[in-house]
Amino acid sequence: MNPQFEELDYRKTSLGELVLQRRRVLALDGAEAVEVKLNGEYLMSSLFTVAEAELARYGLGALAGRDWDVVVGGLGLGYTAAEALAFPEVVRLVVVEALEPVIDWHKQGLVPNGKKLTDDPRCAYLNADFFALARGAGFDPDQPGRRWDAVLLDIDHTPSQLLNPAHADFYSEAGLRRLKNFLKPGGVFALWSNDDPDAAFLETLRAAFGNAEGRASVFDNPLTGAKSANGLYLARAPGGSPA
Repeated sequence: MNPQFEELDYRKTSLGELVLQRRRVLALDGAEAVEVKLNGEYLMSSLFTVAEAELARYGLGALAGRDWDVVVGGLGLGYTAAEALAFPEVVRLVVVEALEPVIDWHKQGLVPNGKKLTDDPRCAYLNADFFALARGAGFDPDQPGRRWDAVLLDIDHTPSQLLNPAHADFYSEAGLRRLKNFLKPGGVFALWSNDDPDAAFLETLRAAFGNAEGRASVFDNPLTGAKSANGLYLARAPGGSPA
């Protein structure tokens, strides 16, 4: 008999207490949810994955050509990375994750997409601070300054509601210009947000890239029985061919 609640892992990390748990949601007839909590607050849940997957479709759907090199910032429960790997044009996917336990969960198969990511030879995990790499030599320790076809980011709650105040400079015009330097001509940057696209941040993106768009990712909320929405942003580096 499966228990109604099971703590799969507990770790103390640089960001605080990290918990991976599995529980039966009584309001959903006992449906199983895998959840991550940080310092007692829910960080992610397998009940809400539509926008995470759509982030990959939105970003990669804007690319042209083939043989794409892609960075995913933030591993989470792996839904963005798994959706990216569904594109046969992706030849290399590097998932940057600051919390080593999250990588361990995938390697051990404790989370829904663990085996899918770990067993795919195109996918590599990089245990590092995405924002520190963006300030420095980029996302390939063996090839400083390497450029990518796409960077898909899902770490902070929104561009202004941050897990760590040290991330703030990334979302400035200067920080986004630095990121643009790691994109190939025509490469894309796509960002997930818990909230609808923010007009002020769209203007910052446009100042850095020369273009930007945003849209809501609307999905059925199984807990409320109503619609909920997250936000997605997209910007493209100059040059290249349109999709």
